[in-house]
Amino acid sequence: MTSANSQSMKPATVAKKLGIYLPATPQEFQDSVITRADFAELQANPPEWLAELRRNGPHPRPVVAQKLNVSISGLARGGVEEALTSAEITALLQAPPAWLVAERSTHAAVRTEAQRVKDEAAKKDAKKARTQVE
Repeated sequence: MTSANSQSMKPATVAKKLGIYLPATPQEFQDSVITRADFAELQANPPEWLAELRRNGPHPRPVVAQKLNVSISGLARGGVEEALTSAEITALLQAPPAWLVAERSTHAAVRTEAQRVKDEAAKKDAKKARTQVE
């Protein structure tokens, strides 16, 4: 791997890091190789097309899942396979279908359980550290 390659990224990588849907970006962005400096500039001073994509979408599935407060798998189970716009996401949130209510509940339960397990592990680690000190 050359140093020039390690300092640049493919458009798909940049789109993922920016949280945008690659097919909705301008063709010149899709056809280019973005340097790390270009990426930093996009983050610091986003062009209008980037600001518009972030604001109104279409959004990639990870962003849609985050905005709906469900998992990506939950989106798939709900039949959402494509990118959604902010308006479509808002409509789902205002009148949630049954699958969304169920998936949000499941997602919340999974997060709660993960936090419980993490807290329990932290308590065990703290207890172990105390017994080693004594």
